Amino acid sequence: MTARRDLDALEADGLLTRTHGGAQLLSSKKPLEKTHIEKKSLNTKEKIDIAKKACSLIKDGDTIFIGPGTTLVQLALELKGRKGYKIRVITNSLPVFLILNDSETIDLLLLGGEYREITGAFVGSMASTNLEAMRFAKAFVSANAVTHNSIATYSDKEGVIQQLALNNAVEKFLLVDSTKFDRYDFFNFYNLDQLDTIITDNQISPQHLEEFSQYTTILKAD
Repeated sequence: MTARRDLDALEADGLLTRTHGGAQLLSSKKPLEKTHIEKKSLNTKEKIDIAKKACSLIKDGDTIFIGPGTTLVQLALELKGRKGYKIRVITNSLPVFLILNDSETIDLLLLGGEYREITGAFVGSMASTNLEAMRFAKAFVSANAVTHNSIATYSDKEGVIQQLALNNAVEKFLLVDSTKFDRYDFFNFYNLDQLDTIITDNQISPQHLEEFSQYTTILKAD
């Protein structure tokens, strides 16, 4: 009972908020999670190269899922500029949706739900319920960290949506630049050995290439 009283006191003082199964500290400091805008300017060339490689794998008539993240925004830009292909795209990313919204060759669906402004992603039970009934030829997701056999992100709610999309896809792709390897984040949402392919940039170290190739195929962008 002492721990519960301590948590109650901290919550009353405005120092933490209770969550399902735990508690989270409140702080006036800048959050650890970078915003979509902050991430946009990081490793831009590498993200473009990764997006080009991923785009080359998408076939005419495919139904695909695109998750949130700045690398996947680059994939949307590549798809928008491609001619002669008709595809269906399902996304929970508002930035991806806004890029593809005026495309005449893309049948586009935006998953609704709880909106996370920091990443521009829709999450939560409404998004999950809609996603459960869908199937994809390919799912493209990203992550903040790849370590051992795990893929991790900051938000458990975003991780759950990406997990569902990957589970419902015939082919499962992770798009991450080489700085994401051997890093940690809060919520592990998938195992590398459940993926078909990781697409990364050509700056991946030989050590990381050898280490993570034991779990799945790694494609290096040109």
